[in-house]
Amino acid sequence: MSTTTTTQTKTETQSQTGAQNGAEQQTRHSEVGHKSLLQSDALYQYILETSVYPREPECMKELRDITAKHPWNLMTTSADEGQFLNLLLKLIGAKKTMEIGVYTGYSLLATALAIPEDGTILAMDINRENYELGLPVIEKAGVAHKIDFREGPALPVLDQLIEDPANLGSFDFIFVDADKDNYLNYHKRLIELVKVGGVIGYDNTLWNGSVVLPADAPMRKYIRYYRDFVLELNKALAADPRIEISQLPVGDGITLCRRVK
Repeated sequence: MSTTTTTQTKTETQSQTGAQNGAEQQTRHSEVGHKSLLQSDALYQYILETSVYPREPECMKELRDITAKHPWNLMTTSADEGQFLNLLLKLIGAKKTMEIGVYTGYSLLATALAIPEDGTILAMDINRENYELGLPVIEKAGVAHKIDFREGPALPVLDQLIEDPANLGSFDFIFVDADKDNYLNYHKRLIELVKVGGVIGYDNTLWNGSVVLPADAPMRKYIRYYRDFVLELNKALAADPRIEISQLPVGDGITLCRRVK
C-alpha cells in the first residue's frame, strides 16, 4: 500500500471515528436523573426509546419534563427505574407503602399509579417546596389521595411508627432515596416496619460507580463524601440474615431486600 493510500486510509479512519464520536455524542440522552452504569450511552438510549418512553404514562412524562427544569434534576429517579418500580409494585401486589426521599415525586407517582385505589403511601422529605412542584401533576393523575406527605426528617417519624405495635410488619414496600449517611439508621427501623415477605428498595447503592474506585481516585466532592456510607450499607445488607437481597444495575444501582424473618 502506498504512503498516499495509507495516509488517505488513516484520514478516512479518523474521519469515521470522529463521525462516530459525534453521533455518539448526539445520542447521549438528556434523560433527567441519568445515572445509568451502562458503558454505552447509545445502548441506554435504545432502552429508553424502545421500552421505556413508549410505555411511560403521560402524567409521568409531564412530571419528568417539569423536573428537567429544576437545578437539582439529577436527584430524580430515572425513567427506566420508575418503570421498574411500577412493575415491581404490581408484581408483589403492594398496597401499604412508604417512600423516604420524594424530591418532585417521580418515583412517588410511579408508586401511586401502581398500587390499588385504596392503597397508601407514607411519603417523607425535608423539602415540601420540591414536592409541590410535582403535586399538580399527581393531583391531575387522580392519585393524590393515596399520599400522606410529611415534611421533615424521616427518623423521628419512623421512631414514632415503631412505638405503635400495629405498625410493625405492616408495610408491603418501602423505597429509600434520601440521605445516604442515614441509610443504615433507616434500615434498623424499616426492617421492623416492613412485613415478612415485604420489600425494601435502597437507591444509589452503586453510587455513580464509585464503589469500585480506589479511595484516592478523583471524585466529585459529594460522591466522595457519601461513598463510604454506601459501601458500609452494602456490606451490612449482604450480611443481614433477616433479608434476601438482589443488587441491580438499574439507574444508579438499587438493592432490593425481601424480609424473610
